[in-house]
Amino acid sequence: MTTRGFVLAVFLLAPVAAQAAEKVDGYVEYRKGNALIVDGQRIVADGRTKIEGTSKKARDFAAIPLGYELIIKGSRQKDGSILAKEIASSRNRDTDVDVELKKGFDGVEALYVKQGRMAMTDENGKVVEDNGKLLTTGPMVERTRRIATSLAPPSVRPEDFRVYVVENDEWNAMAAPNFSIYVFSGLLRDMDDDEVAIVVGHELAHATYEHSRRQYEKSSLVQQGTAVASEVAGGLIKNKMAGDLTKMGMGYSAMTLVNVYSRDAEDQADRVGLRYAFEAGYDVSKGPKLWERFAEKYGESSAATNFFLGDHSRASTRAKLLTKEIDYNYPGGDTKKASDKP
Repeated sequence: MTTRGFVLAVFLLAPVAAQAAEKVDGYVEYRKGNALIVDGQRIVADGRTKIEGTSKKARDFAAIPLGYELIIKGSRQKDGSILAKEIASSRNRDTDVDVELKKGFDGVEALYVKQGRMAMTDENGKVVEDNGKLLTTGPMVERTRRIATSLAPPSVRPEDFRVYVVENDEWNAMAAPNFSIYVFSGLLRDMDDDEVAIVVGHELAHATYEHSRRQYEKSSLVQQGTAVASEVAGGLIKNKMAGDLTKMGMGYSAMTLVNVYSRDAEDQADRVGLRYAFEAGYDVSKGPKLWERFAEKYGESSAATNFFLGDHSRASTRAKLLTKEIDYNYPGGDTKKASDKP
């Protein structure tokens, strides 16, 4: 046997590489043919998929309602979709913590509007950070409102959004748990609608995926130093949160809650926000280059690059991750909905 023939024989006898195992935890936000869109991913099922759920609909892949939370174990397919092997399906309900967070941010929003500025205070009412004048009307607000409301997934009512522009030259944005949305004027001046949609989609995903609540629960349980039953944890956290929002100063504490997201949450917001922009007809192929622009402006490790205080991946890493997302979930380079193309 020639050397070439030996190499070929070894190749043919080698086991085929196993498909990459994937775990997805998110909400059903769109249904596309035989696929569900969860965490920005295309999820498919077959006759071997095991589904656990508390209702008949929850156990029927074809009938799982929009808005349900799915925890999925599966494998990535050649076409980029994820074939689910196991699915835990449950209805998503507001917890006590969600309710308290929304109430807290209603107060923050009212404070910003009253003072006409996006300013944060400490427990003594002293201003510790002033991001700039808060605009509630005008061309930039109208543009931002048009883009933001177009991004809303079916489970969210666009009329629930309150959109503000902050007079500040930095590239920044935020969407709070009560769906108040704040975008800096510098970002609006320097970016086109596609880019603004990708940024605002990212921030909106933090709200729709309840990252503030998840982050608060995680930090509070760590502080408790023990694992407790969910219903007990809910009561402890609700009481603690109410105290935090009062004791620390409403604006300051609330901004802290919404700013410090984990890297997993930030990367998830990138994936989900990209899907929001795609479904609204924006060109998401600009996503990777967008984060390269952030790196060029602020550098890889600048806090400003990280949209407030979140633990984002490095800008260059985000660009690579979004390139992979586009390859997986928008096959054939079709990064803009066909119905929205000229």
